This record gives sequence, structure tokens and C-alpha cells, in this order.
Amino acid sequence: MATPLEKWVDEQAKLTKPARIHWCDGSEEEARKLIEIGLHEEKIGDTPIFQDLNQTNWPKSYYHRSHPTDVARAEHLTFICHPDKETVGPNNNWMHPDEAREKMRKLYDGCMKGRTMYVLPYMMGHPDSPYAKASVQLTDVSYVAVSMRIMTRMSKDVITKIGNRPDFVKGLHSVGDFDPNKRFIMHFPLEQEVWSVGSGYGGNALLGKKCFALRIASWLGYQEGWLAEHMVILGIQDPKGRVTYITAAMPSACGKTNLAMLESALPGYKIWTLGDDIAWLNVGPDGRLYAINPESGFFGVAPGTSMKTNPNMMRTLQNNKFFPTLFTNTGLDTDKNEPWWEGLDGAVPQHVLDWQGKPWTPGGEAKAAHPNSRFTVSIYNAPTLDKEFDNPRGVPISAMLFGGRRMQLIPLVSEAFNWQHGVFLGARTGSETTAAAQHKVGMLRRDPFSMLPFCGYNMGDYFGHWLNMGKRLKNPPKIYSVNWFRVDDNGKFIWPGFGENIRVLKWIVERVHGEVGAKETPLGLVPELKDLELSGLNIPADKMNKLFEIKPEAWKPELEDIRKYMEQFGDRMPQAMWDDYNALVKKLGA
Repeated sequence: MATPLEKWVDEQAKLTKPARIHWCDGSEEEARKLIEIGLHEEKIGDTPIFQDLNQTNWPKSYYHRSHPTDVARAEHLTFICHPDKETVGPNNNWMHPDEAREKMRKLYDGCMKGRTMYVLPYMMGHPDSPYAKASVQLTDVSYVAVSMRIMTRMSKDVITKIGNRPDFVKGLHSVGDFDPNKRFIMHFPLEQEVWSVGSGYGGNALLGKKCFALRIASWLGYQEGWLAEHMVILGIQDPKGRVTYITAAMPSACGKTNLAMLESALPGYKIWTLGDDIAWLNVGPDGRLYAINPESGFFGVAPGTSMKTNPNMMRTLQNNKFFPTLFTNTGLDTDKNEPWWEGLDGAVPQHVLDWQGKPWTPGGEAKAAHPNSRFTVSIYNAPTLDKEFDNPRGVPISAMLFGGRRMQLIPLVSEAFNWQHGVFLGARTGSETTAAAQHKVGMLRRDPFSMLPFCGYNMGDYFGHWLNMGKRLKNPPKIYSVNWFRVDDNGKFIWPGFGENIRVLKWIVERVHGEVGAKETPLGLVPELKDLELSGLNIPADKMNKLFEIKPEAWKPELEDIRKYMEQFGDRMPQAMWDDYNALVKKLGA
């Protein structure tokens, strides 16, 4: 008798009509076969799915060029499909499930003709973790199959784990004909399903990533009493050998990956990596907050990544432990047959094809690599991988950071007065937009908890869920705001960032362990400059003070913008959030 999984696969095959069905087992042998198929059989237009790269300098690495209209998350085409629009909230696009399914079935009808349907069984999280979830994605392109093997724990054992259970998370994906007018990503939280068509880009097509691990999982967490968050997880080892685990929420291209793999500028301090994008947070048996990374890979932004900005990621990309590593929409140095992007170390190559395969001339406005070009690489290649990464229980979290790109207003670091104030701090977070989403670059976007594009339900309820989680914690993490991007009067960054951010993390660790004081401001608790380790930095005192400067008059437009944002959630916005808002207004005299 067929299992629920087999019945579901059969139903989708009848709809999409593939030429053949391949059940993936997650093995390296299979991955090599999929790469071969992408090199010689499957194409996007006239371009093979994969191209070989220089295997001496970039071992086990392959190049992928996406459809030119398909280079970022399509947030305006991403829908949450609850029966009730109010449950979805103003933070999401809503479509009634019946309408969404009817629309998608028409687009799926026969969309896999002549292609292979790949069945991808995978776990989000370690298979032995009580917090892990089993899932199966169907896709019709080898790029997605190979990428999902890197990003998740794909294995035929997942099929056994699912057994006769019908409640596994289901993902149906097809690139279709890449027509932007036929591109949709539909989420059905009640059924734990994601349907995606028309895109091969990571966040739209690797359904274990943002679609499941955040949008569906955030709803599951709301129902089941845990949190699915857009957060880095890292361990900070101090000179005593003590490791303190923290999470950090930052919008895409705001330094998450750099932070997760930071190479410390301070002797005796080391960063251990557990994840650079997603954290699932549960209350442990001891009443502390524990984090697991449901993923097993990095899907990072290539431009700007170098030995200067993120040496540990460069080492990860050139490590050959885990097969394979993929580069998507970077430039291509044709003399060396290597990926190339703006910001990479060394001289600019003489002969480069841009991300669309066209000859590129240095010095012009056009970039060789798309600003959102990516690498996909296994976390097991990372030299900084924490020894607790595969611990099924996760790691206990002592501090949580919220950050974004803000040229003014927001101090380098400030500590929330308590858990409730920390939730307000996360709720009011804003950032200047980046190329990872289809917006004008540089516009301020309110992005609570860096979850605006990823929360699978009404954010008013989400804030309430965070408040309730705090009530269940015996020893809640301290919560911090950080901002590496404040500029001086000439528009130059004041703080050097990158490896020097360890100086801020050091203060946070010392605060967590009660080893250093702080001074109170309207925004939170900030360091005394004497307590920040600044030796070796050439930052004048007046500029250091500017990093913590608070001008009440300058905050008036910000407070107005925060108020308008909060008002859109109506009576779903917890009163506690308004209490903290009003307290901030009063403290700023605004």
C-alpha cells in the first residue's frame, strides 16, 4: 500500500507530467551525476545549468548562470495563503488558498514535460534533534537538487523517518518557462506546503530555505511555542576558553555572514560558526533558550567577499571537503576559468564575462557580478565550524543582537533594559535596503527582527509571541541593538567593522557575565568608552562619541515612522509595545 508521501508524489507527477522521476538519496555519487546532467543535458535557454571551473584553484566548484529576470527574491510575487486575511497581516501579501491553488494548478499543468522530477527528502536540523523537521521537495532542475543537498541534510533515511506520517512539510517547485508574469511563491501554513513556479533563484526555489525554515516554520513555532528566526548563530571564545553563544538578526547583505565567520582582531578571542542565516529557538528543559541551525550550508552574497572582509569564508570556498561548491551570477575570469566579483582580492582580470555571459569592460557603471550573485557551499567546509554544530539539543543563547544599515541615529551598540524592551527594540528595527530584494537600494525599510519578508503570519501576533516566549524563560538572553554603519559628517564610516567588531562582542560578553558596567540613555544601556577595548584603533575621541550620539530632535521623523508602522497592526499590536514606544517618546522629549 502506498504511503502518504508516495501518494503525494504521484499526485504531483500526474499534474506536472515529468518524463521521469528520480528519488534522490543525498549521496556524493548522486551529486556528481547531477552535476554531469547539468553540465551536458539540462539548459536554461542555450546555457548549460553548470559550467566547469578551474578545479586547481576552486576545487569541486561549478558555475551557474540564472535566467536574467531571475536574480533575487520576488517578494511582490510571494503570498501567504491562510483562509483569513487578518491572520496573514499587513506584513504579507495574501491570497485565499482556493484562489492560489487554482492559479498554481493551471501553471503546473504539464510544466515538467520532457524533464526529470527530482524528489528531494531532507531534514531541517540534525536528524536526532527533537527540534528538527522532515520535508520533501519536488523540483525539475538539477541546480536546485544539488543546492538543496548542500543546504540541507538530504538523505533517503528521511523517507524512512516520514514513514506513514502525512504531516511532513511538502514543497512543489518548477522553473516553468521563467516568465516573470507566471512566477509565484505560495505558502499554505495550515497544510505545511509551499508551491513555487517560474523561478530558479535560491530564496524562491530552494524551498527549505526562506520558504520552509522561516515562513512556514515561523507559523509552526507560533502554534507550537518556539521561534524560527532570520539569525546568525555564533560562539565567542574568550582568552579564558569560555564560549558564549549569541544570535544576531540582520537583513541580507548587512554583514551576517561576515559576523558569523568573523576573524577576531583581538588576541585570545575566536569566533565559532554555527549558522549565518537561520536559527530555530526553543525553550530547553533548563528554561534557557537553545538555538539550532536548521540548514547545513551557506548561501552567501559574493560581491565584497574577500580575504580582507571575510577570510574564513574565502577559506571555506576553497576547501574541498564537501562536494560541490556552486557560484551563481558572478563574473567569470575567462583566462583562468575562475569566478570573479567586485571586491575579490588581487588585480581586476583582463578578460571577464559578466553575469549574463557578455564581455565586460572594467571601469564602467556595469558590474561584472550581479550585486546579488551568490555562492552555495557546505558549512562542513568552514574552518570555524563549532564543535557543537551537530549537537541535537542546540546551544544555549546568552545574547541576541538586532542590526541593520543605518548611517545616522542608531548607536554602535546598546543593550535593552529588559526582555520586553528588547522585543520593542527588535520591532522598531529598520535598515537601508540592499540588492537581495527587489527594491531601490538605499531606501529605509522598517524591518522588524529582520523578518519582514519572512514572517508567515501577522507581525502583531508575532511580537506577542516573542513577549510570551520571554515569560517562559528562566534566564532570558540579553538583547542588543548594533549598527556598524554610522557615518561621519563627510559620509565616511566611523567604525572599521569586519574583524574589529569583536571589540563590541567582547563588551557584550562581559555584560552577559556581569563583568562590566554600562550607562543609561533613552535608547538603552551603552558602554562607557573606557570599557570598550579600543587599543590599536585610530578613531579620534570625538568620532567615537558620535557613534553613541543621540539627538532628540533628529529622532522626531524616526519616531513618527515607527508609530505609523506600529499602527498598521491595529489591535493585534501588543499594548506592551506601545508602552515602550511611549516611554521612548517621553525620554527623548519628543
